[in-house]
Order: sequence, then C-alpha cells, then structure tokens
Amino acid sequence: MTNNALLTETTATLPTTSREFQLAARPTGAPTAEHFALVERELPALAEGQILVRNTWMSVDPYMRSRMDDRPSYIPPFQLGAALEGSAVGTVIASRVTEIPVGATVSHFAGWREYAVLDAASATPVDPELAAPQHYLGVLGTTGLTAYAALTDVAPVQPGDTVFISAAAGAVGSVAGQIAKALGAGKVIGSAGGPVKSRLLLEEFGYDAAIDYRAGDLAGQLAAAAPEGIDVYLDSVGGEHLRVAVDALRQHGRVALVGAISGYNGGAAAGGPDLYHAATKEATLRGMLVSSYFPIFGEYIGKAAGWLADGTVRTRETVYEGLEQAPAAFLGVLTGANTGKMLVRLG
Repeated sequence: MTNNALLTETTATLPTTSREFQLAARPTGAPTAEHFALVERELPALAEGQILVRNTWMSVDPYMRSRMDDRPSYIPPFQLGAALEGSAVGTVIASRVTEIPVGATVSHFAGWREYAVLDAASATPVDPELAAPQHYLGVLGTTGLTAYAALTDVAPVQPGDTVFISAAAGAVGSVAGQIAKALGAGKVIGSAGGPVKSRLLLEEFGYDAAIDYRAGDLAGQLAAAAPEGIDVYLDSVGGEHLRVAVDALRQHGRVALVGAISGYNGGAAAGGPDLYHAATKEATLRGMLVSSYFPIFGEYIGKAAGWLADGTVRTRETVYEGLEQAPAAFLGVLTGANTGKMLVRLG
C-alpha cells in the first residue's frame, strides 16, 4: 500500500467535523469563561503525508495565558477566532503515512479540539506500553523536561546542595523536587499553597521541608527551613518568591527562571529581587525555554521512564472530564487549583 492510499479501518465512520475552542476575546487581567468560544468546524480532507488524530488527553498550562495577549513573545499569540493550541495526545484513526499507522498513539501541539488533521512531521509517536499516554503530557512531556533541564543545565544541582522550588505541588514543581533528590541534593524545600499541598510535598513528593506561602512570612519560613541558605532555586512564580530566594542564596547560587505566574494576569510580577544583592553573591539567574532542550527529549524520556518504573519519581494529576471543561481547567491552573499536572480527558 502506498502513501497515496487512505489507511483507515472504517472510512465510512470517520468524523467530518470537530469541536474546538477558539479565542473569543483578549482578556484584560484575569481571563474568564467568556474569553473562550466552543465552535464546530469541518475537518479538511486528509492529504498525502497527513494523519487524523482523535485527541484523548490535552494539557492546559500557565504559559498559555501570555498567548492570549497580542504582544511579541517567544511564541506567537493566539489569534482571535482561531483554534487554541497546546500539547495533546491522541490515537491515529486515519493515515496517509505508512510510518504512522492507524492505531498509533501520538503526541502533538493541536490540543483544545476533539480531532486534528496533522502533517506527519508535527506528530511524535509515543509508546503507551512504556507509560500511560497522559504521562507524555506530564512527567514524560515538556513538564518533566523543564524540570530536568532546569536542574541539570540552567541551575545545575550539585551533590549536597540545598534546593528551593516554588509551585512545588504543581506540574513542574512536583517532578522537580524528586529529580533534585535523584541528582544528589542534600535538602529539597518546596513552597506550595495551603496545608494540604504542603503535606503532599512531604508525604508523596519526597520533599525534606515544606513552606505554606499562604500562611505568610515567606522569608521567615525559608530561613527556618534553610538557616544556612540555599544553593539552587527553581522559580515558577516570580515576585516575592524570587526576591526571598535571591536573599537566601549562598555565594555562587544558581536560579532557573522557568516562569512568573504571579504576574501573568497583571504585567510584571510585583516585589521582585534586588539584582545588586544577587551581584554581590556572584549569583547566576538564567532564563530558559523548554524548546531549547528538545534535542535531549529522547535522552530524558529514557531516564524518566526508568524513574517512574522504579518509584524514584511519583506523579499526581488533576483531571477535568470532557472538552467542554477545558476553559475551567485552564482557569484553575492559573489559580493553583491543581495538584501535579492539570489535564483534560477527552475520551
């Protein structure tokens, strides 16, 4: 059979339309459900070199908030009246590519919709026998890769280091603390919102100390947990967290600037660090884009799959059911409603 043939099990039952979420309006401040529109549109005919995917899982992530604004960034903004995008995993139900047959599981970037017609080059086959498909959106996806790259290259952990991680019960943070321990950190401290999440850091994610930032006195809590200071900080929050972490850095401390969710809905995060203070400590504050680390994705998945299998890394997921719940899941991740990875199960 050639690539010109449509490879499918039941052509007659293939969908001709798909529901998708589009950006209805650009928010000022915090987005609401009114900024999303659920629409149905016709699917294009499958061309040579393309596949039709039925999405089963999709990811919602904090960085998507910045794409709702019409301003230059490292990734283009969402367009009004066009489908939103994001990481997703699904099953191939029709194919004109012999290398990706019907029944294959693939990851791709056309989330926020039920079905996606994709060029083969934009889909990556994944092994559902190695790990559950949704793990390729979390610990085996860009979430896990972010944590790994941050702690091995951007702000590398050395044996015996004291490591501080913000948003520690979230998607990146819950994985990062465990990776830091696997890399030989002497003490790993996490910050999370509320006593329930703080307990999970200690009881499930292997943290040595937990800070409940909602209880106040972040600086005092960190000083109590790390009286001699910290060596590495993974920042997903910005603002006060970053300032307190820089103040607590030891000489030659390292900071990985992964995100700044505290400022996503209102410009720059308030209460940031004294950079002169960082300079006197000869500290390194380095930003990162996970896309720069895609060349090591395969290497990382091999390691992380082993960590999952032997229990070195444990995961949690917060799951919303059905495409209709995608906006609610996204709004929830912006307010810390998730523990671990926030996902939407489509079916």
